[in-house]
Amino acid sequence: MMLRASYPCTVSLIVISFNTRDLLRQCLNSLLEECARLPHGQTAEILVVDNASRDGSVDMVEQEFAAAAVPVRLIRSQVNLGFGVANNRALEVAQGRYPVLINSDAFFHPGALARAIRHMEQDPAAGIGGARLVGPSGAWQPSARAFHTLWIDSLVITGLATRFPRSRIFGAPDRTWADPSQPASVDWVPGAFSILRREALQRAGLFDPAFFLYYEEVDLCRRVKAAGFHVMYWPDVVVTHIGGESSRQLVSLAYSKSAAQVVLWRMRSTLLYYRKHFGGSALFALWLEEAIYHLRRLRNARSSNPARRERAQEATLLLQLLRQAWQETRGGRVSPPVPW
Repeated sequence: MMLRASYPCTVSLIVISFNTRDLLRQCLNSLLEECARLPHGQTAEILVVDNASRDGSVDMVEQEFAAAAVPVRLIRSQVNLGFGVANNRALEVAQGRYPVLINSDAFFHPGALARAIRHMEQDPAAGIGGARLVGPSGAWQPSARAFHTLWIDSLVITGLATRFPRSRIFGAPDRTWADPSQPASVDWVPGAFSILRREALQRAGLFDPAFFLYYEEVDLCRRVKAAGFHVMYWPDVVVTHIGGESSRQLVSLAYSKSAAQVVLWRMRSTLLYYRKHFGGSALFALWLEEAIYHLRRLRNARSSNPARRERAQEATLLLQLLRQAWQETRGGRVSPPVPW
């Protein structure tokens, strides 16, 4: 990613759209309101990358935001590129000094964007900055996380991280032990919101196209840190995120075809990530999940409790999906053709 001597605007707000027309409309209106709160002299642009939506999202953007106070640029894709590659499309043409990635189901609290820009200007070592994410009710969402390792993932899959959130050991995956009101240098921040430094992207590169969905921001944060920058969590940058952690929870899921597909994507990305960063440990990642699901199935299969028998059935499905992910990625060595 080449650096310029100057940029036409201060910030480029990048939104990836995939069949979320009504939410996208709300998101864009909220972004325009937030851009109007920027200090004098700071300017913005909005880039929408549409991942082959079929719900009229493209027409809505063209018809309703063509004359917006802040330029709204639409980038169309004829196929679903996934999260990382779609963001790369926008990053390559963005004209802002600071690219900002924000989900179509995420909304700034007043003044959050200006604070994020100020933090980046005050800390040249910050390569990526993240927000304090909250749900629609104001409840905290995981906003700063530890890098995936076999130990960290075992805490999540077994439920120990949820059972002992205040423990520095067991609460490590989502830093649930930490005071969320304190800023911190962290391993990685979720892609629902992040502000990026172009110098960091120039050294680390853009999103790895191997990751269609899941782990793309983890991989980028790891590379940004390896390039000598920090990944920061800033609690005064508050963003309401309608989406949450439902896709990561593997306990008591009533599987539909679409839910199983999302879990399969997560498993593929897990294997790709482990193979990329830990080589042969991809096999241990497979064995770890397999062992946990085998134990869950054995523990619940013969129970008279219908809920426990359902958990046993879910464990059987998870084992099938995991083996499918291993075969489709050849043990994390190749990424299946896009779209997944």
